[in-house]
Amino acid sequence: MELLQLLTENLGVSEEQAQGGAGLLFKLAQDKLGSGDFQQVADSVPGIEDMLSAAPSEGGGLMGKIGGLMSSFGGGGGKLGDLASLAGGFSNLNLDTDMVGKFIPVILSFVQSKGGDSIKDLLAGVLK
Repeated sequence: MELLQLLTENLGVSEEQAQGGAGLLFKLAQDKLGSGDFQQVADSVPGIEDMLSAAPSEGGGLMGKIGGLMSSFGGGGGKLGDLASLAGGFSNLNLDTDMVGKFIPVILSFVQSKGGDSIKDLLAGVLK
């Protein structure tokens, strides 16, 4: 898969880490976007189902984790809760939390090359 190759070459991560990290980000997008919007993103990313299934899961699933973390950050959370949940998933892949920020531009650039600006903007809206 082209995206995994980009991630492994640009970020120096293993293929398993690339697949799991991308899966976490796409899972967040899937949770945040409506099914129609997410389907547009999915149609632009070959192998997205494999990445989604490779994302490490935590106890209550991603949304449960976000909820728990948001309350530990004092309520509203929003983006902070999202980033905290990603950090937890990335640590399960033995990746530092700063890798979340390194994965996003590579994924957005790839999605833009496959689906154009509108698909990239959809995804960027929930990942940035």
